[in-house]
Amino acid sequence: MLKTLQSNPAMFITMVAVMSLAIGSFLNVVIHRMPKIIERQWRTEIAESSGQILPAEPTYNLMTPRSQCPACGHAITALENIPVISYVLLRGRCAACRTPISPRYPLVELLTACLSAFVAWRFGFTWTTAATLLFVWSMIALAFIDLDTFYLPDDITLPLVWAGLMVNMGTAFVDLQSAVIGAVAGYLSLWLVYWGFKFATGKEGMGYGDFKLLAAIGGWLGWKMLPVVIMLSSLVGAIVGISLIVFARHERSKPIPFGPYLVLGGLIALFWGEPLTKYYLQSI
Repeated sequence: MLKTLQSNPAMFITMVAVMSLAIGSFLNVVIHRMPKIIERQWRTEIAESSGQILPAEPTYNLMTPRSQCPACGHAITALENIPVISYVLLRGRCAACRTPISPRYPLVELLTACLSAFVAWRFGFTWTTAATLLFVWSMIALAFIDLDTFYLPDDITLPLVWAGLMVNMGTAFVDLQSAVIGAVAGYLSLWLVYWGFKFATGKEGMGYGDFKLLAAIGGWLGWKMLPVVIMLSSLVGAIVGISLIVFARHERSKPIPFGPYLVLGGLIALFWGEPLTKYYLQSI
């Protein structure tokens, strides 16, 4: 089977895409549940530090309980949980109460499958593909969690930093020295921006999760990609922010999460960072 996949790129890409539809379904669970799991942990820690006893709560993690409709509590069956297909067959509604299901669920599944197929096409049947898939899946989860909660969980960002350094021990993307410098520079660059903005305005312009996310990107792609990531994420963030203020009457005082733009910049740098850097250096 491995020899067949290695000699048949089309079959390998198709297999990765189909498998990644299921991964996308799991990412939907991560996006929805991880913030709630972390909130529970916070409540427990606060209660323990103050000597309070919280009432027992049912087990809640990424596996338990089974997914259910938030409107009626209907437990989602296996046939109702087939990525994309079940959403189409159910016409985007709960099988029990017919409450509309957010289209974001199949969109996350399709996005995961498309990006994963592109990774398989770009890097082929190699260990680099396996590592890159882990990076891409983590970035998708972080982007949507930040969109929902303005929070980038340490449970994802910190392991992603270490994973990038470990992957580059074998120089998958860059040498280990460039990866270490990238992780440190990624963190410190936004840390300095944060404190500079705070001293100038007295306000917090971003969260510490953004520092850790850029550190992870630097750990995977190396320090040379950081200017591209920062430039792209800032440019896209500025365009989206101005558009929201002008066209959607978004209040200027209302924060906009920066994590999704860092994710976008990181993914663009992953696939096209080197040609973009060369083009920029040649144009100046």
